[in-house]
Amino acid sequence: MKLCEDRLSFSRGPSLSSGVAVDPVPVEPMEVVLPAATPIEDKLDHPITRHMRTNPARLTVDQTVGEALAALRAVPPDGRILYFYVVDGDQRLKGVVPTRSLLLSAGGRKVSDLMMKNVVAIPAGATLLEACEYFILHRFLAFPVVDELRRLVGVVDVDLYTNELSGIDKSERSEDLFQLIGVHYFEARRSSPLAAFRRRFPWLMCNIGGGIMAAFLSGLFQAELKEAVALSLFIPVVLALSESVGIQSVSLALQVLHGQRPSMRSILARLAPELMTGLFLGIAAGAAVALVALLWLRQWAVVACVLCGIAGGVTMAAAIGLALPSFLRLLKREPQLAAGPIALAASDMVTLLLYFSLARWWIT
Repeated sequence: MKLCEDRLSFSRGPSLSSGVAVDPVPVEPMEVVLPAATPIEDKLDHPITRHMRTNPARLTVDQTVGEALAALRAVPPDGRILYFYVVDGDQRLKGVVPTRSLLLSAGGRKVSDLMMKNVVAIPAGATLLEACEYFILHRFLAFPVVDELRRLVGVVDVDLYTNELSGIDKSERSEDLFQLIGVHYFEARRSSPLAAFRRRFPWLMCNIGGGIMAAFLSGLFQAELKEAVALSLFIPVVLALSESVGIQSVSLALQVLHGQRPSMRSILARLAPELMTGLFLGIAAGAAVALVALLWLRQWAVVACVLCGIAGGVTMAAAIGLALPSFLRLLKREPQLAAGPIALAASDMVTLLLYFSLARWWIT
């Protein structure tokens, strides 16, 4: 037995906009004692389809409340019922109806009038570990599982992750249940120092490669650096600004990726606003540094290179930082480890190439 050290703080309940209304249950802080090992931690690489229930409580969009209840009584679904999922004639998921709403509504009301359409669903290709992120982020007691066409194929609930469920008092379950899931998730992410080294070091090679490529780029533009030595004075700040914005964009992208499966459409939809944000940041930061360069050196060509180099580099870094985690997730790589090093190396290359190219154009 060991004391849980990784306590995660969550809000008291999911909002209506997330898709399901769940009444929050206030609880007093408590210490949760977990077993040294749980069976679920040995299965977190399994596909979610191996552990889901395939006969969830489903309703159809054209049913009334009375018809839905009669159909459920005639053919009861397997397992316990937490939410009622609404499907169309092709079994595509259309919404979710909280149990309270279904039981207390008039029998003549349409199910489609009661359902909430913004449903968070787990893709059928997810693993148990990826599904665990949904429980940590959204704090629902169950999630529907859908295929590529968003057809409802099953449901997975919180019992899958918590053997400790029966040991928690019913009045205290709501809060501590999700803390237990968080412990399972982060315990699964822990590993020995050697295993962590093997997982993380290959991505640091991107930074090593990026530094070597930066040295080669500097060598290719030696003539410009010799002619305007002042250019080299601003290389650190030019790179630092693009790297900072790139990492900010990576962090924002990783937050958006939680509980979502990226697509080319979603990436492109977020790219344009991030490009504009990067441009505004680049112009503001570039103007500040360029003003210092003007007062210090009074060389207009250097000032123009600094201003445009920072503005362009920061803009591209923002785009790289936003898109890279999503592309890595599409390629089934781990964006939390890989996105940062790759984004920094790519931002450095793009920024230096732009900065030196402007110098060749305006100075030589």
